[in-house]
Amino acid sequence: MLRNGEPVKMSKRSGDFVTLREVVDEVGQDAVRFMMLYRKNDAVLDFDLAKVMEQSRDNPVFYVQYGHARGHSIFRNARAEVFPELPEDAGERIAWLAESAVERLSDAVELDLLKRLAIFPRMLEAAAAAHEPHRIAFYLYDLASEFHALWTKGRDLPYLRFIINNDAELTKARLAMVQGVVSVLASGLAILGVHAPNEMR
Repeated sequence: MLRNGEPVKMSKRSGDFVTLREVVDEVGQDAVRFMMLYRKNDAVLDFDLAKVMEQSRDNPVFYVQYGHARGHSIFRNARAEVFPELPEDAGERIAWLAESAVERLSDAVELDLLKRLAIFPRMLEAAAAAHEPHRIAFYLYDLASEFHALWTKGRDLPYLRFIINNDAELTKARLAMVQGVVSVLASGLAILGVHAPNEMR
């Protein structure tokens, strides 16, 4: 148990120790569960209380949950800017996006993200067969990282933005890709027993 990289002093003799309940109360159930599953079962778990409260890439649970929330933020922006008819209900939205011209997704970073999405079922099977849930947590972190990287590139390179106001067809194709990311992040987090928020402040 660490706090800011320094060991938290504990002693059984003096009764000075931190219980799991105290850790959950301090950082939340999602952070504890994800961080425990983010390590191989034969690896030592260094649990840094300060790190799991950061809102940064260094906090895996935040980074993955933020990826899910960012996807929903993109949907809200698309609804406001291009597609007011974009359904809020996930099932209806998936059906609406099924008619997207996904062949328009041709940039290397988009294709890499699509490839990452495509390996999700095989990764799940392998994780289950090997009894290694950390594979799911690693995969979700990698997926969120690629998604955040694409979003960041779009800030610098307008042609990579998810929402292109004068190209509804490309925007719809990119929204279908975002839906894939959101669906996989939500499914993976649910398997780990971690919430997938639609909004984070």
